[in-house]
Amino acid sequence: MTADGIGKQTVRDINVQGERVLLRADLNVPLDDGAVADDTRIRESLPTIQYLTQGGASVLVCSHLGRPRGERNADLSLAPVGERLAELLGQPVAFAEDCIGPPAVEVAQGLGAGDVALLENLRFHAGEEANDRIFAAVLGTLATVYVNDAFGAAHRAHASTVGVANLLPSVAGLLLEKEVRYLGSLVADPPRPFSAIVGGAKVSTKIAAIDHLLPKLDRLLVGGGMANTFLKAKGVDVGASLVEDDLLDMARDILARADAAGVTVSLPEDAVVATRLSPDAEADTVPIDAFPPDRMILDVGPATLTSFEAALADTAAVVWNGPLGVFEIEQFAGGSFGLARALAELDATTVVGGGETAAVVARSGLAERFTHVSTGGGASLEMLEGRELPGVAALLDA
Repeated sequence: MTADGIGKQTVRDINVQGERVLLRADLNVPLDDGAVADDTRIRESLPTIQYLTQGGASVLVCSHLGRPRGERNADLSLAPVGERLAELLGQPVAFAEDCIGPPAVEVAQGLGAGDVALLENLRFHAGEEANDRIFAAVLGTLATVYVNDAFGAAHRAHASTVGVANLLPSVAGLLLEKEVRYLGSLVADPPRPFSAIVGGAKVSTKIAAIDHLLPKLDRLLVGGGMANTFLKAKGVDVGASLVEDDLLDMARDILARADAAGVTVSLPEDAVVATRLSPDAEADTVPIDAFPPDRMILDVGPATLTSFEAALADTAAVVWNGPLGVFEIEQFAGGSFGLARALAELDATTVVGGGETAAVVARSGLAERFTHVSTGGGASLEMLEGRELPGVAALLDA
């Protein structure tokens, strides 16, 4: 790692005066009736856009939205995103009806220093996800410099994340730099004690992350549906709960390795249970050692939250990936939101992996009290697995 923390050049390392910058942002935001329903990712892109425009560059923003699978889909147009971006920037944002071809060329050539434009959805072209060489080359002709600020797409080897980066002088944006620094450098050389909270539905989706984190951890806290597999591996009867029976030996191996390495593992001590996953299901809280055979675990209980808080009381840094229960349903959301409140109170470096965990923190209204909340679900998980992201690897070395 270099002083910038990511080993790659960033926008701070280049002079953008008079340059036309192709900025790959992650503006994959939810829409509701043609309007932006959550502008978090748009707001996160603002610092890099403003840094570039204030430096004298013209900025051509590109992004994907949804999964149109290579076909034009009016419901997945970035036009509403462009309108919201203009509002947040406080300046006009020109919109190109396509990301390549005459509409894109006309808009790009009309930009002056400090101007911003947004290209239409990259995934309207199959060449984007295929990392098609010709599509990348045509996209690259629109600019003189490339900046990747789309952490949420950096784990994909697409034309706009890798193809163009191999054709133009390519550096990281401020958001990408921040994401890689917190999720990469923190795990590489964490302050002690270092803790990880891993949740979500399945162990299978988190095995690689646990394997990578385990030698670096002091404490591992496991919740969510994946905790059921660990509990059953320890001989606990978890009734009708989701369990990955084919991974019981894997869970035992992780527990044994943690014990040998001196890593404290915390599992649920009680659970919120029901006979079915439904908003109108009758929920009860039961201790893990007195589990009703016809019930399923859908959240952790208050005793678990208390024990998790105690385990984290003196931690210097913690990374959290995966909710502790089915937080989308109110009666099974207490564990996840309770944990968010507890982490917000810690005097520690608190880093949240993206996806559902970021959604929990956002809905709790506590995001500003965390050190870093990632904008990328899959990308953050791959970083926790110790994998190099193609969109980062393609950038110029520091």
